[in-house]
Amino acid sequence: MSGIRLFYRKDGATKVSRSLDFLKKTPTDCFLWIDLCDVDEEIEAQLEDFLKIYIQEEEEMVEIEMSSRYIETGDTLVVNSNFLTEDYVREPVSFILKNDILISTRNKELPSFQETVMRLSTNQRNFPTGYHVFLSLFETRVEIDADMIEKITQEISLLSNSISDADEDMLMEIKNMQERTMTIRENIIDKQRVVSSMLRSERMPAELKPRLTILVKDINSLVEHIKFCFDRLDYLQDTFLGFVNIEQNKIIKIFTIVSVIFMPPTLIASMYGMNFRFLPELEWRYGYVFAIFLMIASSGVIIAYFKKKKFL
Repeated sequence: MSGIRLFYRKDGATKVSRSLDFLKKTPTDCFLWIDLCDVDEEIEAQLEDFLKIYIQEEEEMVEIEMSSRYIETGDTLVVNSNFLTEDYVREPVSFILKNDILISTRNKELPSFQETVMRLSTNQRNFPTGYHVFLSLFETRVEIDADMIEKITQEISLLSNSISDADEDMLMEIKNMQERTMTIRENIIDKQRVVSSMLRSERMPAELKPRLTILVKDINSLVEHIKFCFDRLDYLQDTFLGFVNIEQNKIIKIFTIVSVIFMPPTLIASMYGMNFRFLPELEWRYGYVFAIFLMIASSGVIIAYFKKKKFL
């Protein structure tokens, strides 16, 4: 859902507001999470001025250098990452952590944000600061990535069972799955770099370090799993090309056998088709029948030889 959401604490409960004026009238230490989804630049500018932060442009959010993905200053932590949509499209997301408040910026609705909001509403005590919300967003994102890997693993298994039906559509399906696998792998490695930096950061609360350690281990296992999926797709591609080569060899073999079988009859027909005046069998009454017999006999000998060698 587009717009701004202000998650704040009041009377021991976490509530939500969508008014920027409410933010200006309420003490900042009451706020937990400020979520911006496809908001106007004017709202971003007001928020920057009020919270004394800088919200990055999308061009800055997609930079691949680690210095652009993870920025830590005296009082602010900035993290840029890519979250995949259901159709394997990268959606850049920027996180700003300042004074225990999380500010998230994105352009599309993402499942990990919906899941975190549900967790926040049902287990409010587990989210005392914006750092806890931030970590929960990454945990849910990694869980979704694991589901995507499980799904693509099942697709690879189905594809493997039908690999013998080699055609152009099969090759295109393997190619598309390789691209999706590479996209997931890049997305997971991006999380690996960011979470590893978070684990080394002194700004992260000590109570969250064990969860970060577990998250890093989960991400590492996903990296190994997706590598196995990619290797398996390479194997399927090689197997597919092997089936294609076998089919091509069968066709070439058929043409070769047919050509060899008809070579002696062609030679005999060529000999008796020459325009010389004197041919021994020209006036022979059974010359035509004899030539036909030679053609059939020569082809029969070659066919018998091929069957003996098990070429047929």
